[in-house]
Amino acid sequence: MSESVDIRIATPADAEALAALAERTFRDTFAADNAAGDMEAYVGESFSPDRVRAELADGANTFLLAFVGGRHSPAGYAKLRTGTAEPCVTGPAPVELQRIYVDRSAIGRGVGAALRRARLEEARDAGHRTLWRGVGERNARA
Repeated sequence: MSESVDIRIATPADAEALAALAERTFRDTFAADNAAGDMEAYVGESFSPDRVRAELADGANTFLLAFVGGRHSPAGYAKLRTGTAEPCVTGPAPVELQRIYVDRSAIGRGVGAALRRARLEEARDAGHRTLWRGVGERNARA
């Protein structure tokens, strides 16, 4: 029997847990391709609880959190960002899927699929008609 995956929009109260998950999943994805000092500098700046709080407070961002089997710690997250689009994005009412990451322990448990469905619903409900995603060249899973 598979465990349920619950998705909800993150709030400022989620900043610490989201920061920890974001840092962990980023390291899992990119540490092998980056110098240790560069990785430390990037995650220290990009995934501090204060930085995540600021991103949560920015109305252009929506974070979705995924929880597996009723657990209290998120197993994955997605970040949608409005306001800017690359020149190649020509569809109407665009929104960027800026990040989508799943904790290594939850890969293969339906978290990614649940986040994909939820991000599409969230984007559509907010009036967006074009979802775009830039992917790092060394991120094979993306």
